[in-house]
Amino acid sequence: MNYRIAVRALCEFTAKQGDLDLRFTPSPTAQEGIAGHVLIASRRGDGYEKEIPLTGQYLDLQVCGRADGYDPTRNRLEEIKTHRGDLTRQPTNHRHLHWAQAKLYGWLLCQTRKLAEIELALVYFDIVAQRETLLVETHTAEDLRRFFETCCQAFLAWAEQELQHRTERDQALATLRFPYGEFRQGQHQLAEAVYKAACTGTHLLVQAPTGIGKTLATLFPQLKAMPGQRLDKLFFLAAKTSGRQLALDTLYLLDCPALRVLELVARDKACEYPDKACHGDSCPLALGFYDHLPGAREQAARHNLLNQMALRDIALAHRICPYYLSQEMARWADVTVGDYNYYFDQNGLLHGLTQANQWRIGVLVDEAHNLLERARGMYSAGLDQRHFAEIRHTAPEPLKQSLARIQRQWNALNREQKTLYQVDAELPDTLLLALQQAIAAINQYLNEHPLGLGADLQGRYFDALQFGRMAESFGPHSLFDRTLLSEHKSGRTPRSLLCLRNVLPAPFLAPRFTSARSCVLFSATLKPWNFYRDTLGLPPNTIHLEVDSPFQADQLAVHIARRISTRYPDRAASLQPIAQLMAAQYHERPGNYLAFFSSFEYLQQVLAVFTERSPEIAYWTQTRAMQENDRTDFLARFVAGGQGIGFAVLGGAFAEGIDLPGERLIGAFIATLGLPQINPVNEEMRQRMQKIFSAGYDYTYLYPGLQKVIQAAGRVIRTQQDRGVIHLIDDRFAQARIRQLLPAWWRIDKHDKPG
Repeated sequence: MNYRIAVRALCEFTAKQGDLDLRFTPSPTAQEGIAGHVLIASRRGDGYEKEIPLTGQYLDLQVCGRADGYDPTRNRLEEIKTHRGDLTRQPTNHRHLHWAQAKLYGWLLCQTRKLAEIELALVYFDIVAQRETLLVETHTAEDLRRFFETCCQAFLAWAEQELQHRTERDQALATLRFPYGEFRQGQHQLAEAVYKAACTGTHLLVQAPTGIGKTLATLFPQLKAMPGQRLDKLFFLAAKTSGRQLALDTLYLLDCPALRVLELVARDKACEYPDKACHGDSCPLALGFYDHLPGAREQAARHNLLNQMALRDIALAHRICPYYLSQEMARWADVTVGDYNYYFDQNGLLHGLTQANQWRIGVLVDEAHNLLERARGMYSAGLDQRHFAEIRHTAPEPLKQSLARIQRQWNALNREQKTLYQVDAELPDTLLLALQQAIAAINQYLNEHPLGLGADLQGRYFDALQFGRMAESFGPHSLFDRTLLSEHKSGRTPRSLLCLRNVLPAPFLAPRFTSARSCVLFSATLKPWNFYRDTLGLPPNTIHLEVDSPFQADQLAVHIARRISTRYPDRAASLQPIAQLMAAQYHERPGNYLAFFSSFEYLQQVLAVFTERSPEIAYWTQTRAMQENDRTDFLARFVAGGQGIGFAVLGGAFAEGIDLPGERLIGAFIATLGLPQINPVNEEMRQRMQKIFSAGYDYTYLYPGLQKVIQAAGRVIRTQQDRGVIHLIDDRFAQARIRQLLPAWWRIDKHDKPG
């Protein structure tokens, strides 16, 4: 059995040395890098060869990659690197790494074409000056062969270890047993569907009730399928910390010591020295990072559960950064548990590694109803004119002119605006040009003053870069909107907010899905199927499944308050009936309840009437910007045998992802359809969805709203022993169209309760 590794990965493993150095320096974007390679190739002769696939073998190690370019007339192989600014400031270890790549490609080409020697060139292309710097060396094939074998030998022990690990992993997974005597109702149906999807290489949308053990029912069959499908990696992606922790707990429960599991956490949560910069002159854990990394990597590879604490202990023992050790171990883990952004973001680590190493992967997406809004955020960009105005006064002198140009063009745009909110079909070319010129000026300044950029200016620089990147891919999937702010001084031109607002992330997510052998998206709320297939960009042959509920209709009494309207014009008239209904239900069966409202304002209005009418009933309430300890205290009130009502906002922290089984929660009042607010932004989204899918209202308002309702209602019945009640408070819940979108196992009472 061969171990396959890319040239770049082999060089990074064997040739990186010295400090971790992340001092901010401007670098080309991916598009600029591609354009630079194309330009270099266009300057060469007709016989110039581009992107040459090469493969070589050393014992059980197969090395492969694509050389940037080869000029047969000069017998010169080129390794092209795009850059900005002064090459003399390039760290020595970067140059060392680049030469290693060139030499490996040099040997692979010599071997393939029977060359006795070859000229190697590092071509550094300054994308600003459009100027090439060539560093040229001539090597014999024999010298390059020895270098190739030295690199391979340095990696071979690790490769043999990883091959042995893979063999032991696959053997263990083939005999992995379900940790319980039997599956829960619905759990086996889900597990079987996931296993078939993994084996056939198809994608799967699964709606399954809360409480059946979806995490175990997706992880177990995917792991069982890994040996037969020759899967390299499995990614479990979660929207929240609670989902990530549940996956880690489940993997621990499966008790497979041969399986290497990694937890990825955000940089700010893993950083040991948040007051220090990421380079050896500042942070002790960056000093000699690559010199200490092999020992830490070796120790980490012997652990089967690399959660945040385990990684921290190993990293500190070897005096390296825990966060960047986790980034390294993402290359060697079998199962990686992390946030959505690690795979779906435009710069997602796991997707980048998958592409670079050509891994066969499986992907599990937990609580997948959250992915749409999260992905919209990943592929949107905004600019606040006030922030750019503030930095003009503190910016270095060489940058003030370009920043002033941004303000002039921005103000000209504002003066043309006739309404507070406006959507444009075209992007503002003159303002984009001013932003690009400012970016170039900042780049030039940084070339001369590498440490001279303040935090505020750096933040605006990143904002401008992101806006520019999203502008390059602007299309029907996004809106460009402008919002005027109140005038900052009488008689002056008002300032504004600009937003490239992603409406449809499908074009960006589709390549992520096709990169996976199989992808399973699961949640308690994933209907209608076409809504999620369309907006997320899933392949047309994606299979959908609604798992049978393990719960019985007699476990949950569902009532519709048909005589109450929670529409905005009817809010005042709804307060007394809602308060009366809640009190009547509470007195009929005292216990713990949750009451959900469409906004904090509506919550407070109902609460005022409720407390006046029923002062004897205990209550507690969610507040805006609740801190972690306050959320913990809120949930702590829900104890078995407790009595009272928790007031919360639909779609907030207490509407999904919390588990209050048994007597901890016996009912919920949901006083809204959860429809997003009608405002100019949502109306523009509705129009765009109507144009693309002919379902503007449903895709913008109805489906996202009812998703929140069903998630909130799902807090009540968590086990097959639970008994509870739900009051859906709005006459629209009685409409046949709405009822068809509610869970099939609910038996809805045909008669009104009091209210």
